[in-house]
Amino acid sequence: MARLLPFVLTVTGLLGGAYVYVAGRLAAGPWERGFLAIPFVLIWIVPVLYWTRERNGEESRLDEAVHQASYLSMAWVSFIFVFALVRDLALLVTSALPLGSVYELVSRDGVPAVIVASFLALVIGALTALRGPRIEEVVLRVPGLHPDLEGFRIAQISDLHVGRSIRRAYVERAVERTRALAPDLTVLTGDMVDGPVPRLAADIAPLAALAADGRCCFVLGNHDCYSGAQDWIAHFRGMGVRVLLNEYTTFNKGQATLLVGGVVDPAYRAARPAISLEGAPSADFRLLLAHNPKLAPLGARAGFDLQLSGHTHAGQFFPWTLAVRLVHAPHVAGLTREDRMWVYVSAGTGSWGPPVRFGTSPEITLIKLTSG
Repeated sequence: MARLLPFVLTVTGLLGGAYVYVAGRLAAGPWERGFLAIPFVLIWIVPVLYWTRERNGEESRLDEAVHQASYLSMAWVSFIFVFALVRDLALLVTSALPLGSVYELVSRDGVPAVIVASFLALVIGALTALRGPRIEEVVLRVPGLHPDLEGFRIAQISDLHVGRSIRRAYVERAVERTRALAPDLTVLTGDMVDGPVPRLAADIAPLAALAADGRCCFVLGNHDCYSGAQDWIAHFRGMGVRVLLNEYTTFNKGQATLLVGGVVDPAYRAARPAISLEGAPSADFRLLLAHNPKLAPLGARAGFDLQLSGHTHAGQFFPWTLAVRLVHAPHVAGLTREDRMWVYVSAGTGSWGPPVRFGTSPEITLIKLTSG
């Protein structure tokens, strides 16, 4: 426990500071301060009491309820903190300018407006997250593309996070929408699950339909590793999915050859991420699957044409949509370059933690190759 003390103190300090600010600016009395303390305590419980102990996969209904309440509180506190800052900024500006009537309005009605806006953002974000992924089409122009790969369609599912919020019905919708795209290849770029095989096998089962033709590949994400990497590797292989562990495979379309490589996530304990095309067969297009976009230099050095990643969720909801750029730039979301290699980072097909999307949308990505 001693090695986890800095983590516990950091979480406690951050939440404590945020609570002091929000309660100090929005609460008028002890009852209101007590009410505002509840979501902060719920947020504190999960990382401090659950993440710091061994995960055996066994959870009661109370554990499930606590997690759901904690995750929703994370989103709500993020919103109310930002809106409280906006209110204070408005007060600062209107007090410095000859806008006395506006200052009085913000001072009088700003607190209830902040509370209503934070709950409204939470509701809109939850509806956006749980309605299911949209289709994001990306046309990738490849000079000298083999004619038989013209119009080749790659469907990407990433960061599905099947677990507490994402269940079988959501997975079925994602599979139906993916199959409707008629892809030539389907790739699962990590973080498919948040829990052990016995608990989630039934929820993840619809993904087997994507592997029926043998053209579905999967690479581990960090959450797949936390959930029991070896068990999930075996399970996905049993579903007919090609699991790529620092290795590659090839697919043919007409006279063209597509090489698909996959690297493990840095959270995988059995090996470090590594990939090489030395000795690989000649290919007309080289695709790398890497859950974490920070592995892009590895793929670029190896000579891949395109890397597909996830992991960032594009920040998932505001204000983390801004904060994620500080951590993952330049490969945060969408299409970017790493030297001569294209990198596409999915915003994620599901959601982790709070089932909330605000400023982003869950997506299934369809990459179309074309010459140009």
